[in-house]
Amino acid sequence: MTTPALVAFDLDDTLALSKSPISPRIAELLRALLHRVEVAIISGGNEAQFRTQVIAQLGETDAAALGRLHLLPTCGTRYLRHDGTSFAPLYAHDLTDDEKTRALTALREEADRLGLWETEPWGEILEDRGSQITFSALGQKAPGDAKHAWDPSGAKRLTLRDAVAARVPDLEVRAGGSTSIDITRAGIDKAYGMTQLAEFTGIPLSSMLFYGDRLDEGGNDYPVLALGVPSVAVDGWEDTADKLDELLKAL
Repeated sequence: MTTPALVAFDLDDTLALSKSPISPRIAELLRALLHRVEVAIISGGNEAQFRTQVIAQLGETDAAALGRLHLLPTCGTRYLRHDGTSFAPLYAHDLTDDEKTRALTALREEADRLGLWETEPWGEILEDRGSQITFSALGQKAPGDAKHAWDPSGAKRLTLRDAVAARVPDLEVRAGGSTSIDITRAGIDKAYGMTQLAEFTGIPLSSMLFYGDRLDEGGNDYPVLALGVPSVAVDGWEDTADKLDELLKAL
């Protein structure tokens, strides 16, 4: 493998448990990477989750290293860079009020029609993330074991995705994490985010390396692989950490 100039990651179930802070081990590995290469994190999570799960866990990382960290929440619909003081947006492709209303309505009605609307969820099922509308079948605060047990084959999510996509053909509708459906502007997915990384950094896609847990066709990391970015499949954050131990030896 050619030594990458930029290493990119999915967040939930790749660098951390779903919606949980990265572990001290992952934080240490990210700091080590940041002193060698550019690092990017791209995920369906919102900006607040990135700040809680990642930024807050990096401790006293110096500004020069943080300047090499690229954060792309909500599947690349937003792009944050460190300006020497804090992380600030380079762009944000927010949905219009009409797009949000139609997306929320389609998700609510189609989930109900398909028998996928949970009556006793852990937190809110629908979330307006500004540049992305997200449906979380069991609620935003559902425990990981319940989420992984809800749709192990992915059939429920794909059925709901197809039904909602037919209602909002001008928007991008895709299966996200283990219980989620994400809706953004058309053409904006993780492949879009990786292309923006290449444009802003000047690093070609062939010189990047991406780690994700859903690189299977239909998975929310698959667009990165389909784009031609060299990619590594992982099974949870511990597997990512083990693979990073090996990568750092080669950098």
